[in-house]
Amino acid sequence: MPVQRQEGGTGGDALHASVLDTIGLRIACGDLAEGWVLTLDGIQEEFGVSRTVARETMRVLESMGLVTSRRRVGITVQPRSSWQVYDPRLIWWQLAGPNRDTQLRSLTELRIAVEPVAAARAAWNASAKERGRLLDLAARMRREGEAGELETFLELDIAFHGLLLETCGNEMFAALEDVVAVVLRGRTTLGLMPEKPVPSALDLHEEVARAVASRHPEAAELAMRALLAEVRDAVVPVNGPRGVARG
Repeated sequence: MPVQRQEGGTGGDALHASVLDTIGLRIACGDLAEGWVLTLDGIQEEFGVSRTVARETMRVLESMGLVTSRRRVGITVQPRSSWQVYDPRLIWWQLAGPNRDTQLRSLTELRIAVEPVAAARAAWNASAKERGRLLDLAARMRREGEAGELETFLELDIAFHGLLLETCGNEMFAALEDVVAVVLRGRTTLGLMPEKPVPSALDLHEEVARAVASRHPEAAELAMRALLAEVRDAVVPVNGPRGVARG
């Protein structure tokens, strides 16, 4: 699964991103296990890149907690307990590897803990303009979802959940906007979506929007909790085959 990148970057930026993705994915998947030692010379030789690119790649990985660099020791892969687990790049890498189900479960449980409360708070805090936008997003999601336009639906879904996190009045919840976006994109990329979103998911998005718009925090929280329960049962069932839903 490729990590999303900004358009219009230079060739050097693209090369750095490619090396970063490759090494980051190897670490996230366990191919480079805890204690594995990397060197700048080895990276230069394997990827045919400059020392500047190799050093920048290691700097980013170190900022994510995946490696640490020490003189006369090298660049050492760190234990998972050191990783910056909310970094969207790391989430993508883990979704692309053998730990996909564990990552999906963790992300879904995080959403269940946060988003119902965020929806309730948004019912108190959202402005009239934001309430109108939420209703519009829910209506457009139904149209695009029923038409099977999944790419457009995905962008609307990301905007819907992002708006709730932005308007809830909790800056820590708002900081999770990119995390929620990356798991929504990941489910589409992983092929966990049906040709059309299930009707109950569309209904529940509209319920959340109506509750927020009418300033009913309890109803907004309950509707969001029901929506995410469907997501949990679809993508991370305790037993049985994996289902498909959209949250």
